[in-house]
Amino acid sequence: MEYRALGRTGVMVSPLCLGAMNFGGPTDEEESIRIINYALDAGINFIDTANVYNNGESERIVGKALKANGKRDQIVLATKVHGKVGNGPNDQGDSRYHIVRACEDSLRRLQTDHIDLYQLHRPPMNFPQDETLRAFDDLVRSGKVLYIGCSNYPAWMVMEALALSEHYHWVRYISAQPPYNLLDRRVENELIPLCQKYGIAVIPWSPLAGGILAGRYSQDGSLPENSRAVRQGQLFVERISSKGRQVALKMAEMANARGMTLAQLALVWIKDQPGITAPIVGPRTMEHLESFIPVMDMKLSDADCPLFDELVHPGNAVADFHNSNPWMKARITD
Repeated sequence: MEYRALGRTGVMVSPLCLGAMNFGGPTDEEESIRIINYALDAGINFIDTANVYNNGESERIVGKALKANGKRDQIVLATKVHGKVGNGPNDQGDSRYHIVRACEDSLRRLQTDHIDLYQLHRPPMNFPQDETLRAFDDLVRSGKVLYIGCSNYPAWMVMEALALSEHYHWVRYISAQPPYNLLDRRVENELIPLCQKYGIAVIPWSPLAGGILAGRYSQDGSLPENSRAVRQGQLFVERISSKGRQVALKMAEMANARGMTLAQLALVWIKDQPGITAPIVGPRTMEHLESFIPVMDMKLSDADCPLFDELVHPGNAVADFHNSNPWMKARITD
């Protein structure tokens, strides 16, 4: 397997990142731990979770698994802060007050003395970024965090954060985690070129478009039982466009001709897109993970690449995976 640099840090990570959003939710603890162990045995050394995933259960299960298998120091452990974790007015958000407290809670659940990559789950839109960056800087200087990253940021805010870090000599963002898949390629316009120029790792979430690019949603518009759309409701349902399903149908034909599953083809495409470090795969079952593992060694031919651009032009979208980001004003119409 060819490991990749995590931005300009010198840290090397696997070309797929194990996403833990299902752990402690649709995937019970026993199956989650089996998935973690299998992934690590297969060469994945990068795990991404968040303090809000299943009310902290995801972090707890990841911590328990790494404690039991003794492999904590062999993996890059990433988690996120921002979301609501209590009923108080300060139990959420991007303030220094919340970030420092949330970090302590994540360390406890993960059973570790440091977080390798601590990410802000949503950008601070309502107050200056120096509030969050100073908090992150203090956490790094204290040894509780090694690196910091951002998630769901517009490109201009990433650039602003880099400028602030340089001006005040604070730690800088080394990664960005945007929604990115063949159905929504808008980050190719500004964010990815910015990350390439400044050595920021790109760790895309929803590379399979929430299952659309795994063939989960039929052309008749019905929602399969236990699908993400059923579990997550209207926010996700809005992402399932008829154009997106049509692209998935054409990709399935391409995948079959190449001896791959649709999900494998979608993953190998995004894995090798310019500027990409490691797409986040979030298996719900062991069978899902087993089908993802071979992608780490798969490649597309140069002749294949233009075929994807014909389905969805670079920088464009046929489904809206930014609909949870209030700063993205453009909407996709079906």
